[in-house]
Amino acid sequence: MSKSPHPTMDPTKMGVGRSIAVLTSGGDAQGMNAAVRATVRVGLYTGAKVYFVHEGYQGLVDGGDHIRLATWESVSMMLQLGGTVIGSARCKDFRSREGRMTAARNLVKLGITNLCVIGGDGSLTGANEFRTEWSGLLADLVKAGKITDAEARQSSHLNIVGMVGSIDNDFCGTDMTIGTDSALHRIIEVVDAITTTAQSHQRTFILEVMGRHCGYLALVTALACGADWVFIPEMPPDEGWEDHLCRRLTNQRARGSRLNVIIVAEGAMSRDGKPITSEQIKKLVTDRLGFDTRTTVLGHVQRGGTPSAFDRILGSRMGVEAVMALLEATPDTPACVVSLSGNQAVRLPLMECVQVTKDVTAAMAEGRFEDAIKLRGKSFENNWNTYKMLAHINPPDVKSNINVAIMNIGAPCAGMNAAVRAAVRMGIIQGHTMLAIHDGFDGLAQGQIEPITWTSVSGWTGKGGSMLGTKRSQPGKMLEEISQNIAKFNIHALVIIGGFEAYVGGLEMVQAREKYEEMCIPIVVIPATVSNNVPGSDFSIGADTALNTITSTCDRIKQSAAGTKRRVFIVETMGGYCGYLATMAGLAAGADAAYIFEEKFAIKDLEVNVQHLLEKMKTTVKRGLILRNEKSNANYTTDFIFNLYSEEGKGVFDCRKNVLGHMQQGGTPTPFDRNFGTKMGAKSVLWLTEKLKECYRHGRIFANTPDSACVLGMRKRALTFQPLADLKEDTDFEHRIPKTQWWLKIRPIMKILAKYDIKLDTSEHTDMEHVIKKRSPLGK
Repeated sequence: MSKSPHPTMDPTKMGVGRSIAVLTSGGDAQGMNAAVRATVRVGLYTGAKVYFVHEGYQGLVDGGDHIRLATWESVSMMLQLGGTVIGSARCKDFRSREGRMTAARNLVKLGITNLCVIGGDGSLTGANEFRTEWSGLLADLVKAGKITDAEARQSSHLNIVGMVGSIDNDFCGTDMTIGTDSALHRIIEVVDAITTTAQSHQRTFILEVMGRHCGYLALVTALACGADWVFIPEMPPDEGWEDHLCRRLTNQRARGSRLNVIIVAEGAMSRDGKPITSEQIKKLVTDRLGFDTRTTVLGHVQRGGTPSAFDRILGSRMGVEAVMALLEATPDTPACVVSLSGNQAVRLPLMECVQVTKDVTAAMAEGRFEDAIKLRGKSFENNWNTYKMLAHINPPDVKSNINVAIMNIGAPCAGMNAAVRAAVRMGIIQGHTMLAIHDGFDGLAQGQIEPITWTSVSGWTGKGGSMLGTKRSQPGKMLEEISQNIAKFNIHALVIIGGFEAYVGGLEMVQAREKYEEMCIPIVVIPATVSNNVPGSDFSIGADTALNTITSTCDRIKQSAAGTKRRVFIVETMGGYCGYLATMAGLAAGADAAYIFEEKFAIKDLEVNVQHLLEKMKTTVKRGLILRNEKSNANYTTDFIFNLYSEEGKGVFDCRKNVLGHMQQGGTPTPFDRNFGTKMGAKSVLWLTEKLKECYRHGRIFANTPDSACVLGMRKRALTFQPLADLKEDTDFEHRIPKTQWWLKIRPIMKILAKYDIKLDTSEHTDMEHVIKKRSPLGK
């Protein structure tokens, strides 16, 4: 981030006299509508004119009615729709120079010099070509008398910004493309459904997912469901893989597993470049092993359905960034794509990304598979390495004589079990003995501790809640018993998975080290709570699942309100004092306001919100959605706000209220939470193994330095270990939240998209980065 050259520029005037056109091209992807909606609304907010181009590049060439002015209301109710409302088409005409000349003429006649393209790498490369040829096309149009000199001068330069919409996540330089997370949701729904039937009949299931040139969907699915084998184009299996695969499946059955799952990317191939098909694998397994084997090809199901909360937020944030990038562009700025890296919006030169994407294809064609995986980026590489490690079935013969215990603390949330499973298996691979502590610190004090094995955690990734059992009790009052049991069960290291209580509990154990020598063991805390309020991490396991639950409930509520007209719904979300869920759900569900503790509000603000809704009821959009975090204000309760709105809205709108409650803690984990939990679990044990080596003195383990007890968190773009003690400074213990929270910065976006006249801070803007430098650890 850097200070912009014009910090004083009023964002609501940035676009005055400018025109922006938005189009979707290539294959559709869920979340494209969120990007279109944000582009239109932020464009209008800056004072620009915004046009829809219907049917992609074809609409650009055909002109006329295909290029239409967009209004605020014209993008209402499209946030929750899959696909693209403005249509997309493969276009031959645009590939010819004549076609592009016609397209240029159509844009010049409307005075459009800013183009926002949402599509895959083909669509974005086409946009860049169009931009480079622009002055030549205009010269030819003037020659042919199709536009005047004055028109050519007014439109002398075309700005282009791309957003990548592709379910394959095959565009290099971006962590996540629009649609990838939603496609994973569809795939995981199918995997969950298939595993129940496969277990009933002891079957082997082969699942083919999309990804002609990119194995991202296959790889993340394999990680998220603990598949026995995955075939991806970037890394074909070694020679003799047939024997290896059959051996692995037989081993799994011998260990008591009732099902086998094999994931195949549609572009899977062998080392010599020949395709590997699901039918071929089925024949192999049936002929060699005689297993009852079924194949399922998912096909276009993966493109369909409603976008996930992540894709809506991604599309919305990228739409905002795209408009800013267009309006800040000069003739010298290269065409860029906007993307997210970790949780930050970034701008990247379009052609650099396209080049790296092409380099991957070249590396695969030339058999440089290690390079192909590296070029895909850090996130892909981490996924691949984690998968490879966890797929090993044969634990080492040499035991480390180390006992690592795992526990869950605080309220249950989806994804906790995925973290436990990964930690257990990673520990066993390292040669450790893994111990499960049931029911949190109570269980540790009462000795509810037992060994946990490789097979006892199989199938845990997709299970919601906490299989180990969890409680909110803190260790403070049981330190004597806890230290006795650490000694009795010979625990050398501890993994604590949970919410704010896990952090505080870890801290209490560190503070007790002075009195109890037994507490001098390496400790790692993995944040897992729907509230996302653990210091030291931007995201916690479980928050994504809760966010999706809230978003889909709000979709249903909005549908009901749209039917009855003139109705406002007030929805209360969880989160304790942390407004993360309310804010993010507000952005994902298109709320009119979200009341949170971190942003103080008074009666005047409530009055402004009511007035805003009274105005909204005069438009064609006759419904409202208000979110309130459960502890946002002790006096302005959900009932108070409901009563206030009911009274003030009399005769114009009526109100209903919904308290979502504990449904937000339940449900099966989303692909993100499974994947995030798996990576965090695996990484925590690898770190503990290193720490144990450092702390081993005179035949015993002794860890009393601050950095031997850490929170493992996602920070901007990396998974980092931060000492529990160092995070005290940044923690508000009374309200159980970190003092600095990154997501507060994106709250203004929600307000702008709800048509509030507020100032967006443009003094901090995103600089263009370069792809080769930029790599992120997590991806979803």
